Formats: sequence, structure tokens, C-alpha cells
Amino acid sequence: MFRRTEKPAASAPSTTDGAPTGKGRPTPTRKEAEAARRERARAGMDKKAAQKMLREKRAETNRRMREGMRTGEEKYLPARDQGPVRRAVRDWVDARVSVAEFLLPLLLLILVLQATGSKQLVQLSSQLWAVTILLLLVDTVWIRFRLQRTLRERFPDESLKGTTFYALTRMLQLRFMRLPKPNVKVGGRPR
Repeated sequence: MFRRTEKPAASAPSTTDGAPTGKGRPTPTRKEAEAARRERARAGMDKKAAQKMLREKRAETNRRMREGMRTGEEKYLPARDQGPVRRAVRDWVDARVSVAEFLLPLLLLILVLQATGSKQLVQLSSQLWAVTILLLLVDTVWIRFRLQRTLRERFPDESLKGTTFYALTRMLQLRFMRLPKPNVKVGGRPR
């Protein structure tokens, strides 16, 4: 009922030069097509070699990204570090020595003094803690106003939103651990 009916054999379509235009072979069955696909895949690269090549390519890309982060190339930086304002903040912070850079070593010293158990050393550590907090507060407020004034002069039309927090987080990092790496030496002039 739903079968195709046989039509009388018509001559195959041909081009003007007489060559047939069809593909010249029967369409393969699904089973034959899948077997051929698997064979082509096997003939190429095996799975382990493909994964190894993919791993090596990914490692190379990651290495380039890390190197770009270290050198401060704009395209490899995260969004929070991109732009001329953020670069100016980084250079401004890196050119100065602040109390925040010594915060971690001071806190470790205070912790060791607290652990000794000696009454005089515990009292000394408490006083050192209070002085550290006071110095950090004064230094932070002073840096904030100086930085904002400098940025307003250099970038009058740019948004300075978030620059204070960015500067403070950069100051709290140990100098050798900062990313992107400092481009300005201590006491140098920011670009």
C-alpha cells in the first residue's frame, strides 16, 4: 500500500559532455556509515594522544596568561586591574612604602610575643598592637587623600569609583607577592 512503485528506467541525467551527474554509488546504510566513521576516528589520533596534546596546549595557554599577568599586559589582566586609572593606582602604591606592608610581619611578632606567656612580653605585644592599629589607620587616611587628589588631577573625566579599596588591597599585599608585578621601584616616580 505505501510502497514505492517502480517507474520505468529513465536515463541518468548527464552533463553536456555526457558524464553522469549523480554520485555514482548507492547511499550507505546507517550501520555502514557508523562503521566507516569509527574507522576514520581510529585511523587518526588515539584518545590518549589527543588528550595529551590538549593538555599541553592548555598548559601553554595558561603559561602565557601567567606571564602576561606578571608583566602587566593589559589583555591578560583581570577586569579589576585593567585601565589607565588602575595602572596609575598600582604605580602610585608601588612607589611608596606604607605601614600596611609591614602589617603581616608585625602581627606575627605580636602573636609570638603573646604566646611566650611572660607578663611583660604580653603587655608589650598589646601596646605594639595598639600602636600598629593607630599607625595603619593614620597611614590609610593619609594615603587615601593623597591618592584621590593625584588621580583627580591626572584623570579629571574618569570615574574613580573603587580606587581607594583597590589601593588598600594592593598595599596590604607583600611587595614580592603583588600581581601584576610592580613596575615602579620604591621611591621611583609613577608613570
